[in-house]
Amino acid sequence: MNKHLLALCALASAGTAAAQSSVTVFGVVDAAVSYYSTTSRSYGFTPPREVTQSQTVLSPSGYNSSRLGFRGTEDLGGGLSASFWLEAPLANDVGGGAANFGRRSTVSLTGPFGEVRLGRDYTASFWNDGVFDPFGVNGVGTNLIAVVNSNLAATRALATGGLLNGGLSAGTDSYLRTSNAIGYFLPAGLAGFYGQAQYAFHENVDSSNVPGSPSRRGSYAGGRFGWANGGADVAVGYGESTLASTTPGGEKIKTLNVGASYDFGIVKVFGEWSRVSDVRDAVNATTPAATDRYDGLMTGVTVPVGPGLVRVSIARVNFNNGNGLPDSDASVRKLALGYVHNLSKRTALYASVARINIDDGHNNPAVMGVTPLVLSVPAIFPQPTYVTTNGMQPHGSYGYDFGIRHAF
Repeated sequence: MNKHLLALCALASAGTAAAQSSVTVFGVVDAAVSYYSTTSRSYGFTPPREVTQSQTVLSPSGYNSSRLGFRGTEDLGGGLSASFWLEAPLANDVGGGAANFGRRSTVSLTGPFGEVRLGRDYTASFWNDGVFDPFGVNGVGTNLIAVVNSNLAATRALATGGLLNGGLSAGTDSYLRTSNAIGYFLPAGLAGFYGQAQYAFHENVDSSNVPGSPSRRGSYAGGRFGWANGGADVAVGYGESTLASTTPGGEKIKTLNVGASYDFGIVKVFGEWSRVSDVRDAVNATTPAATDRYDGLMTGVTVPVGPGLVRVSIARVNFNNGNGLPDSDASVRKLALGYVHNLSKRTALYASVARINIDDGHNNPAVMGVTPLVLSVPAIFPQPTYVTTNGMQPHGSYGYDFGIRHAF
């Protein structure tokens, strides 16, 4: 929604009102009553024990992420334009947020050559997790692949010296977003083909005559290429995030995914395949090189029903332990159902419910994603204390959202 008065005031103060083509204020305010429950069972204890943790909250972002943003474009002539995009997360359930532009903070130059974009932005390898998810990576129905990938990024980042790129509230270690990035996007009009390439600087100090300097921890490189025509859309994405670059003991998270959708009108189908590898160099003879692998599959549909939309997704992620230890793998499955009822183009009521089942949950914390909420995307942490100290493993989880979303 254009706020012309606000734009003119802001630009006049900078002395550039005449050159600015447009400034837009936009946002989403989303709130839901949400319930999460996780059941954990003992392993190695007699008699067996079971613990259930549950939580009821008023949560933001059950359907769309709550946000407040400003974007603008200046026509430079000759087919060139300059633009900016500043977008802040909102915690409207407690009146917080908007203190930083952690969702996106970019400046761009666009022309017949495409777009060069600088700043903090979504990673190229994340897009398929979101674009081909019927639930748009929000709420309890969030793509299971995205949940596991987020947990892995946070868990490994904590294990290698703390979080980067803005912390949990704004993304963890270049899975969802990355800071200090240079991105290039192909121009439109290429017979439906689109794509991007992205590199993020680690910004660490390079010290001469110091082995292993500079550390590349925090760097990211990735790309995405796709084709969309009519109701069809298909894309492949790849990214590498460096968690540690010391020798010995370097570590990278490598992501490869392929997503597709087709809109038949009466139904739209979605699908994604993903392989995420946690690649660790050897530390010593007792800690050899290893690659843990997370293989995910997700399929889903959306079905228009009058002014509303039915959403369904089914997903599975398998964890394969790279150390070759017996009985060390794990897996998780998820079923999500939802309905969105559009009261207008901007306002919608929604309800979602999801169920997760976990096999061998004590074997890998990134598969679980609990604290205690397997379903709650904002709660991206490793396993809760009772899991590791009392021999408990997450076994299953379910939850629901019921809320309202208003966009402006």
